[in-house]
Amino acid sequence: MGRSSTFEKKSEQELKDEEMDLFTKYYSEWKGGRKNTNEFYKTIPRFYYRLPAEDEVLLQKLREESRAVFLQRKSRELLDNEELQNLWFLLDKHQTPPMIGEEAMINYENFLKVGEKAGPKCKQFFTAKVFAKLLHTDSYGRISIMQFFNYVMRKVWLHQTRIGLSLYDVAGQGYLRESDLENYILELIPTLPQLDGLEKSFYSFYVCTAVRKFFFFLDPLRTGKIKIQDILACSFLDDLLELRDEELSKESQETNWFSAPSALRVYGQYLNLDKDHNGMLSKEELSRYGTATMTNVFLDRVFQECLTYDGEMDYKTYLDFVLALENRKEPAALQYIFKLLDIENKGYLNVFSLNYFFRAIQELMKIHGQDPVSFQDVKDEIFDMVKPKDPLKISLQDLINSNQGDTVTTILIDLNGFWTYENREALVANDNENSTDLDDT
Repeated sequence: MGRSSTFEKKSEQELKDEEMDLFTKYYSEWKGGRKNTNEFYKTIPRFYYRLPAEDEVLLQKLREESRAVFLQRKSRELLDNEELQNLWFLLDKHQTPPMIGEEAMINYENFLKVGEKAGPKCKQFFTAKVFAKLLHTDSYGRISIMQFFNYVMRKVWLHQTRIGLSLYDVAGQGYLRESDLENYILELIPTLPQLDGLEKSFYSFYVCTAVRKFFFFLDPLRTGKIKIQDILACSFLDDLLELRDEELSKESQETNWFSAPSALRVYGQYLNLDKDHNGMLSKEELSRYGTATMTNVFLDRVFQECLTYDGEMDYKTYLDFVLALENRKEPAALQYIFKLLDIENKGYLNVFSLNYFFRAIQELMKIHGQDPVSFQDVKDEIFDMVKPKDPLKISLQDLINSNQGDTVTTILIDLNGFWTYENREALVANDNENSTDLDDT
């Protein structure tokens, strides 16, 4: 009996082993694997390289030098001015009639001919995908030569700028820290004619003002670094490099955060608010910002939530405050203000939090001799404007999706803003009357 049971057990084990062998074989065949999987794994290339530590000076130098050589090689692969002029000449020579007004066009056949003659650097631009991207409604199946050339110019500019920014990426990880971006902008100032009038003593304040906009909007989680890709994707760099134009209009300068008049305006406001000249702003000093009609309750929240030093705000924190209030339609600005309005830190605004802030507006109305407005009416209007998913709670996403976030936040934090909202119909009628009077004259 003992011998037969041992024999049976061995048989069961053997069956299991056989079953596992068959399973492994069929599974490997199904996955397209090889018999000797260990050998296969040995062929996987190394994909992780440890960054050198701070005390590994030689390795750090080697990494910096290799990155510099790599970026120089990438720079040489870009089209230079002479090559761009040659490309324009070839495109013009191969235009396909008839012209649309003064717009020169080119068909796909000629497009490919230009691609062959333009040289290896241009090869990436002469693809069916690029042609199809620029093909719109031309009945002859052609694309605009000017649109294509602008596309090439834009691509070349983006690559040049990426290489330029990457030179300041000390970590070599595809992002810039605050100090990296400060160095980039500081060295950019002499190349921007619109900033020629800036005194060198103001450079540090200008750089701080410029860098803050990038970090306020592109680093919402306040990690202290921004992806180079994000810098290239947004319009801020375009606005900054617009200052190369020596004939930039006064209107463009006033609306451009990076212009000298704009930077001087913001810094001048800060100095005017700083009555005790200690280089910092107290709550009382900040209360005179704008029309001096922001509520004390809101200002209390600013100083509770924002970074302060002995209860006072420095210039960098002030810049975040200004960027939020001057761009209230933008998600990053709404996020900043929403955090201040969310007094219970619940991630939403309810009737209690709305009432908490609006009570301060009602108190200011009494002080200025205005008839108080019912909170119930204002609360209903706010919920009607936002139309939140939950009828009793307003989330940040609700505010952003409603496109009414700027109006809602203004109603809750600023008496002048609330008064403007309340009297919007009368103000519009008054504007129409004034424009009619002007037309009559």
